[in-house]
Formats: sequence, C-alpha cells, structure tokens
Amino acid sequence: MHKRFIGVLIFAFIVAACGGLLTYRQLIRSQPAARAPEPVARIVLAAHDLEPGSILAEGDVRLADWPGPAPDGASSKPEDFVGRGVMAKIYSKEPVSSSRLAAKGSGGGLASLIPDGMRAFAVRVNEVAGVAGFVTAGMHVDVVIDGNPPGGDPTMGTEARTPLQNIEVLSAGQDFKKDAEGKPVTTQVVNLLVNPAQAEKLSLAANQTTIQLILRNPMDRRVEPTPGTALAFLFHPGGPAPAARAGKPAPQRPVAHEVATPSKPVPFTMEIISGTQKTEKQFGSEGGNR
Repeated sequence: MHKRFIGVLIFAFIVAACGGLLTYRQLIRSQPAARAPEPVARIVLAAHDLEPGSILAEGDVRLADWPGPAPDGASSKPEDFVGRGVMAKIYSKEPVSSSRLAAKGSGGGLASLIPDGMRAFAVRVNEVAGVAGFVTAGMHVDVVIDGNPPGGDPTMGTEARTPLQNIEVLSAGQDFKKDAEGKPVTTQVVNLLVNPAQAEKLSLAANQTTIQLILRNPMDRRVEPTPGTALAFLFHPGGPAPAARAGKPAPQRPVAHEVATPSKPVPFTMEIISGTQKTEKQFGSEGGNR
C-alpha cells in the first residue's frame, strides 16, 4: 500500500513537470520579439515662433534630437538656414525646412514671400473697401470695381464688375502718405498676390474706378461667372427697356399739358341814385342793365 502511494505521487510529479515545461515553452513563443530602437535624427529646430518675412539669426534655431527619420528639407547644420528669409510661419520646436525659407541671398521682407511668376500689387483701401480690417494675410478676396465704361450706354449709369476672383492677400497694413499740406496721413494698404496679367487689370482699376474687396471663405476657391450690374437695374429691377439696351433712347413718359381756359371778364357795376330811386348798371357783361 505504501509503495503504491509513492508510485502515484511520482507519476503525478512527472505529469505536472511536463505540463509546466510545455506551458513555459508556449509562453516564450507567444511573446513578441523585442523591437529595434527607433532611429533618432539630430536636426535644426525653431527656437521660437518664426514669423513670415523675418530673417533667421543664430538665436532663432537650435540643434535637437528628432524621433524618427529627418523630415524632407531638414538639416543638421544651422549655417544652412541662418540668413535666409522665412516664407511661411514656423512654430517653436518645429523642424526648419528649406521649402519654407527663401533662397539664399534673396533676403527677407515682403519680396521673399512672392512665389515665382507672381507679383505683389499694393491697393490703397479705406475701412469699407478693406472689409473693416478683416482682410489679413492669407485671406482670399474678390475685386469688385465701380465705374463708367468707355462707350457705354449713358442711360445705364455706373456699372459694377468683378474682374478678379479668389485673389490671395499677401499682406495688409498701414502706409504713410502726405496730404496737400505736406502732413503725414495714414492709409490702409493691402498687397494682393497676382500674376502679371492680373496686375495690369488692377493698375487700370485702381486709377480709373473705385475698388471694393469682397472677403471669401478660405475653403471656397470657386470662380463664379458674373454678368455685372448697373445703376439702372437698381432702380428698375426688371431691367431697362429693350430699346435702351440696344443703344436707342428709352421711351419717355408722356407729359400732360394743361390747356388754359379763358377766364370770364368780371363785370363793372355802377350804382345810380335818383331821388329816392336806386338803380345799378353793369358794364363788360352780357347781362346788360339791372
């Protein structure tokens, strides 16, 4: 009986040992393999927020570790970026990229923000034309002009057109001009990013018409064809007569003339007293004597 108990105990121990060994091997196989350490790149980062138009100095950038591979256009040499103009805003601790900087030697300021093939056209506006100060850099606007076209129909009055749409605002600020007395006055100036052909249109519009900037939704980039309008359409919503559109004089409303009727002559009355009798005699009437 004692030997039988010892045999059962030995058998249970062997089974438990085999089960534990199999479980251990299974756990080892199920564990994920150790990941290789991610590469760390040492690149140039912005030491603080960098505004467009500024020129990078040594204190504006710093070397730091960047997890993962280096972004496109990044560099590990600060001298590659020092002295170049900033074209787009770079936030603090963000990698400095060549694509967001102007070319070497081009300097900073407004000129460094102009892409190849484009021009910056300055438009002087007031608070109304400048949409009450809401037109800022990066916004998109439409340009509406008001004027009298040469050779147009004078019966139509002033006309309004939208020659340019979805124009980017490069910058918006103040400029100092002098009035007739030589005193400095502040004027609002908006620089629009246009191509050479659009710059020619704006030059004529700025000198010959009145310009109004229309603010757009930044996500709306559609160009809507517009027929324009005229002063005549405001007072006559249905539009002027077809004869007026064809250049013919519009029909005039008949004017009623009053016909003067001859007034009747006022009779002259004379009283004649003879004793106790009183008589009247009228002159200038058909009534005769009374």
